[in-house]
Amino acid sequence: MSNTTNIELLQRRYKVMGKSSPLFYEKPLHLVRGEGVWLYDHQGNRYLDVYNNVPHVGHCNPRVVEALHRQASTLNIHTRYLHDNIVEYMERLTATFDDGLSMAMLTCTGSEANELALRMARFFTGNQGIIVTDFAYHGNTEAVAELGTGFMPEAKHTKRVKSFAIPDSYRGISGVAENDLANAYVAQVQQAIDEFEAEGINVAGMLVCPDFANEGLLTVPKGFLEKATALVRKAGGVLIADEVQAGFGRSGTHFWAHQRYDLTPDIVTMGKPMGNGHPLAGVVARVDMIEAFSKEAMYFNTFGGTPVSCAVGMAVLDALQEDRLMENAVSTGAYVTAGLRKLQEKYPLIGDVRDLGMFFGVELVQNRTTKAPAIVESRRIINLMRERGVLISTIGVTGSILKLRPPMPFQPEHADLLISTLDDVLDIVSREMVG
Repeated sequence: MSNTTNIELLQRRYKVMGKSSPLFYEKPLHLVRGEGVWLYDHQGNRYLDVYNNVPHVGHCNPRVVEALHRQASTLNIHTRYLHDNIVEYMERLTATFDDGLSMAMLTCTGSEANELALRMARFFTGNQGIIVTDFAYHGNTEAVAELGTGFMPEAKHTKRVKSFAIPDSYRGISGVAENDLANAYVAQVQQAIDEFEAEGINVAGMLVCPDFANEGLLTVPKGFLEKATALVRKAGGVLIADEVQAGFGRSGTHFWAHQRYDLTPDIVTMGKPMGNGHPLAGVVARVDMIEAFSKEAMYFNTFGGTPVSCAVGMAVLDALQEDRLMENAVSTGAYVTAGLRKLQEKYPLIGDVRDLGMFFGVELVQNRTTKAPAIVESRRIINLMRERGVLISTIGVTGSILKLRPPMPFQPEHADLLISTLDDVLDIVSREMVG
């Protein structure tokens, strides 16, 4: 138990990190320990983690901790030496993909992986333009920040990135019928391609999260992604799928979120859950792309894919398989969704419930007819949940969508606590709205 008060620690943090360094919640948490789906603060209070996908197979998973300790106690080098761990892990990783994606390059972060993907796409196609949604986030490096149409300043001035409206079936496009939404969004992708060509830049690729998570865990109009990808490829570009949030079996039905669509990306990027908190990320791509790029660029990353990182990565894959966590994502995910839909029936504040295995989005609205976003209410809810020991967050353009994304070992008894607590909080906030 720490003797430092939150106020003291916060003031010290301000001095070394600045007052604008982001923190969750109105009353920041001072966490000191994690185990499975639980987190503990400096006073011993326990919190149910329904947000963090980084500890994918659970906080401080024993398999992962033991694998890290064992290999770190033996040898840690980089990939310019031969080592069984490195080759075995990449073999196991690429085996989870379709046949067309059978070669990998490892990095430390998802930002690095996305930047490497951009370099490969631009090198291979000879073009520069990248297409993303108009509320995208794919990392923090300068090159990737160009894509950050959600809130990155670099995205406001770049000429190498164009965006299309988030493909949202719930809100849609004013004046466009539901059956026509897919083609309407596809037309915006075509417009971006045409503008790139007119400017002499041409399109190198389209980069999207197949789950469209930051955009709100969207229900994408059927056929949109397949049609948009076909246009991008026809124009000489490639499809890059960012699997940082929905990859590694989170959907339950597929190991990768893009496998739910009738397409195979040219490049896939991954990060956060790959190492369960250890800095492990990477790119899997077509053989011809990696071979051509590597021949010219001689890509190398000192800390990307070390024997320790690969031991950790294999332990994550072991836990997913041996603990049947994909099956759990299906069963417990359905249990959570059923609970959320019951709350939707009870509270008009819930406009829409979206789910993807062990990933849920709850869109809050002031009015179901107008669908006006309940922005203030959303913030109030996540802070009330935190006070009651359940950690969630928000996503979406207006931050009015509750983001529920627990570690994969999340069980029905944890779901009961989530739903009952959310029920209590929704009751409070709904009464406040009336009052």
